Amino acid sequence: VFFGEMAEAAPESIAMPTESSDGSWCLIESDPGVFTELIRGFGVTGAQVEEIWTLDADAFHHLEPIHGLIFLFKWVQDDQPAGRIVNDRKDIFFTRQVITNACATQALLSLLLNLRHSDIDLGETLNGFKKFCQDLDPISRGLCLSNEEKIRTVHNSFARPVLFEMEMRQSVPDDDIYHFVGYMPINGHLYELDGMQQGPIELAEIGQGKNWLDVVRPIIEARMQRYSVGEIHFNLMALVSDRQRSYERQIQLLVHQPSLLTPEERHSEIANLRTYVKFEQEKKRRYRQENLRRRHNYLPFIIELLKQLGETGQLMPIYEKAKLRAMQCEAAAVLKFRQER
Repeated sequence: VFFGEMAEAAPESIAMPTESSDGSWCLIESDPGVFTELIRGFGVTGAQVEEIWTLDADAFHHLEPIHGLIFLFKWVQDDQPAGRIVNDRKDIFFTRQVITNACATQALLSLLLNLRHSDIDLGETLNGFKKFCQDLDPISRGLCLSNEEKIRTVHNSFARPVLFEMEMRQSVPDDDIYHFVGYMPINGHLYELDGMQQGPIELAEIGQGKNWLDVVRPIIEARMQRYSVGEIHFNLMALVSDRQRSYERQIQLLVHQPSLLTPEERHSEIANLRTYVKFEQEKKRRYRQENLRRRHNYLPFIIELLKQLGETGQLMPIYEKAKLRAMQCEAAAVLKFRQER
């Protein structure tokens, strides 16, 4: 599972809007707390994101209902889609990616804007965006997204504070580039929603009475196996209904509705559900704290620390030690590469 920020694949075949200091989009960390706060920032209620650590069926089923999956993987040039690209589906809201670094938000929006579930309300911003863009082509929708101030502001709220403005280095072929895509069921078929593609990718038909998660799991597993042996830079997250709300609804049903459970069983089940509610509340509190730390500007502290180390004569020995260690790691990596060849 991959954590942290990553260089994202940039759309090449579309004329991109000019990026400036007030119009660019930042890199987004692949983390459920970050994505859940993005959802809240967009004005969506009743949804959250959970991380999935394994492709075992149990890891999926205990989170149901799962409305869609967000998959992070190492992007490969000229990688062929695993299914048929469809451009004639009016029931799928598809948007091309025309913005560098926006694929995290784009993957999340691809799921939300195609979602119809009683648990989830998209809110004013996303409902308004969808209504405005409904009759536009995918590229025009992507251009509209690039100019959607509210969505961009929420996305860029996770930009890291910077002390110095540095010229961005151009990517080279050996750079690791990562990309987010979405998977979700739409009207009996499984689709991959990737803004870098020409349209939605139809992957499979979901048989009547079959759980779509049982269809998508082997597809994701096969995609992971296409990469080189030892590649572990993957991340899988699920878009689910707000779990705290779900537990609270179950408590209300047990309290106010007739039940086949005995009084003792009912009290025990209510106690368990209240424990789950507390767990979700604590998780949300932890997410808020982690996101505050992500946004905090630690650079003044770092600069002051370096000054103090320099004044006490400790900085250069630390630097030389780190430099030696970096050279040793580089030499070990080169040796390993030659042995594998």
